[in-house]
Amino acid sequence: MSVPDPSDDPLSRERAHLTHSRAALRSMREDVESLDIRDVTANWVNAEVLTRQIGERVKALADLSHTPLFFGRLDYLHSPGADRAEGAEGERFYIGRRHVHDADGDPMVIDWRAPVSQPFYRASKKNPLDIALRRRFGYTGGDLTAYEDEHLSDPADSSGDATTSKLLQQEIERPRVGPMRDIVATIQPEQDEIVRSGLGGTVCVQGGPGTGKTAVGLHRVAYLLYAHRDRLARTGTLVIGPNASFLHYIEQVLPALGELEVKQATVDNLVAHVEVRGRDEAAAAVVKGDARMAEVLRRAVRSHVTMPTEPVMVVRGSRRWRVPAYELEVIVRELLDRDIRYGAAREALPQRIAHAVLVQMERSGEAPDDRVQDAVARNTAVKAAVKEVWPPVDPAKLVLRLLSDADFLASHAEGILTEDEQKTILWARPVRSVKSAKWAAADAVLIDEATDLVQRTHSLGHVVLDEAQDLSPMQYRAVGRRCTTGSATVLGDLAQGTTPWATRSWEEALTHLGKGDAVVEELTAGFRVPTDVITYASRLLPHIAPGLTPVASVRENPGFFEVRPAATDTADTEVVAACEELLRNEGSVGLIAADARVPLLAEALAAAGLPYLGPGEETTLTTRLTLVPASLAKGLEYDYVVLDEPRAVVDGEPDERTGLRRLYVSLTRAVSGLIVTHAAPLPPQLAEGAGAV
Repeated sequence: MSVPDPSDDPLSRERAHLTHSRAALRSMREDVESLDIRDVTANWVNAEVLTRQIGERVKALADLSHTPLFFGRLDYLHSPGADRAEGAEGERFYIGRRHVHDADGDPMVIDWRAPVSQPFYRASKKNPLDIALRRRFGYTGGDLTAYEDEHLSDPADSSGDATTSKLLQQEIERPRVGPMRDIVATIQPEQDEIVRSGLGGTVCVQGGPGTGKTAVGLHRVAYLLYAHRDRLARTGTLVIGPNASFLHYIEQVLPALGELEVKQATVDNLVAHVEVRGRDEAAAAVVKGDARMAEVLRRAVRSHVTMPTEPVMVVRGSRRWRVPAYELEVIVRELLDRDIRYGAAREALPQRIAHAVLVQMERSGEAPDDRVQDAVARNTAVKAAVKEVWPPVDPAKLVLRLLSDADFLASHAEGILTEDEQKTILWARPVRSVKSAKWAAADAVLIDEATDLVQRTHSLGHVVLDEAQDLSPMQYRAVGRRCTTGSATVLGDLAQGTTPWATRSWEEALTHLGKGDAVVEELTAGFRVPTDVITYASRLLPHIAPGLTPVASVRENPGFFEVRPAATDTADTEVVAACEELLRNEGSVGLIAADARVPLLAEALAAAGLPYLGPGEETTLTTRLTLVPASLAKGLEYDYVVLDEPRAVVDGEPDERTGLRRLYVSLTRAVSGLIVTHAAPLPPQLAEGAGAV
């Protein structure tokens, strides 16, 4: 009896290619580690830079044992012309997270961002894009265990595009433990179009829960860094998230794709000019976040400029040069009319005065050069005049005066803010200094605006702004200042806006961002939230975002969903029991509750001996339960969720619409199952068939 040749088994061949690819990646990493830079560095500075770059390259070539090196394969049909040479007849490409080549430089794995990889995400039976075969691979841990083929150009294969990939479904539904992972193996055609859109334009993605908008934004950064690496290396990229917990949750996505240098921040981090120790009432925060405050600040900054009343007398040797007050006034007004930044105009003023002196010198027969002009600009009399006419402005002190001096505020807010609005933002008690003030988050944004009026904010090449729907107009302006010469990817869901100043329309938001010409894309296919869960949560949409398209789940598994009433005296016990029940399954469990209920539930979990984590802490195989205040649930996801007391979530917000939006967010954090427990009556908007208000 003959023994079967392992080479005849397709799975064995693919496993062999994986083994050889891992060996090639290891060789690539060893080659970098063995580089000797002693003879190629001119000085210690060059040596330090090269050493750092080599270290970064070594990290980028790390072989993550539980991350598949490749997840797909493309077999091209042929190459009709020279422009299709990369897809020549018989060529086969393995698609992965990074490029891997053998000792001869031939590719063993192609980076998913390369043009030749694009058909893996875009090809279909209707439009095969010259692809004969698309193969997806299934893994258990780091081991290749399965594959699935699509014969896209075979007329005999009548399966069509309606057939759902089982491996794709398994990957989407794989249990979540630890931080957010990349979706590079499961990017859908409509997502891929956004990911690969050009660097020059700003893209806004409206996406409901589970549509993958955050992952799309992060993969777009990775793609842009691949396609425009030199340019973005010079100008920089930044990912902005709503809070530190969210940023911690997503921080491993880009490194897994080989991108280690992208910085992350919250809006509060960007505007941290002062220590925030106070908190505004909602009404005050709304006014401070209104775009009209930008004009109030502009007026306040420019009010420091006064028209000169005395001439400037410059003494050089035995000669005196006099610039009359009326000529100085012309110079000052010209600078004001140019509407350049306050600090830049202040730096230009002494040079303008010096130029006026040089004109007089030339008329008298002298021949002064640039060195003379610079010397005149530094003259004591000129410096004194500049200080008097155009004094320096401290942005924090300016905002402090606006918020504590009613007359000063009234003079610059006239015709912009009503008297009631002015009273709303004025501090009740005078403050002695910038350091002693109890600044609120909205105050720091005002200071950032004032800072930019004085000195231009540095612009980056590309900014990703996630959960954008919660930003105020002034916060949008703060982010926009960071990409005035670059582009942005704006991600959000209008239905999940949970601040009193939440975005009403993307058109309005993008105008405040300074990107009014941005393209708005909408993602409506849900890949994360089970069908039964998103259907239940969507009952709230007519009340929180009328006209918004509901998310349609593409999941084959409807998921586990149950609403459990409880008696008042056993409500906490029921919650603990639900957590224990869900922890018997594989994956993470989130217990989401109104912020005020969290301490009570923490005590109940401790009494039951259930260990738990807080938002942003990484789940492990031994501790898979996270207790999440509803205010911090946005952007997070868990395999299973227990939602405690929906009515309490709604009542915890200043108004019903915001409360219902908070509830919508909380209901849509589950990947596989949701249990809603309640002793209090459910909000009536969750009743089946509830209509719009």
